[in-house]
Amino acid sequence: MKALARFDAVVDRALAAVAGIALIAMMLLTVADMVLRAFGRPIAGSYEIIGWLSAVAMALALGYTQLHKGHVAIDLVVERLRPRTRAVVQALVTLASLLLFVAVAWYVASYGVVLHRSGSLSETLKAIVYPWVYVVAIGCGGLALALLADFVRALARATGRLEGEG
Repeated sequence: MKALARFDAVVDRALAAVAGIALIAMMLLTVADMVLRAFGRPIAGSYEIIGWLSAVAMALALGYTQLHKGHVAIDLVVERLRPRTRAVVQALVTLASLLLFVAVAWYVASYGVVLHRSGSLSETLKAIVYPWVYVVAIGCGGLALALLADFVRALARATGRLEGEG
């Protein structure tokens, strides 16, 4: 369990670092485009590139956000339950979330394959788009990994094998 948690932390931190780089690139591109627009020389396709970078920043930060419990959680009812019952409910909710994001990662990656095979290009720059879709699938996979680590911890609490976190 500790090895999974360490692996999850390393992967999600690496993905978050790439997300941060994408966010910085998005900011620099936006500023450069605004400055160049003032001189009548806007960057062609800047809206497309900024859109892709924002998708990368959002998707790759999902697992890191889960790792630090940054997602919205409403536990008004759950917090009133006994620790073991709370752990069972958390395990079930986490399992449902895990299954959802495994499916999302799979279907997004499948969509990337379709785009790759069809040779789909972006509208303005006529650039290939499937790599960006694969990156979003990787981000969903990072979230699924974080949820798997959370599920294992919740399962351990529910079975009484992990004390102090219930």
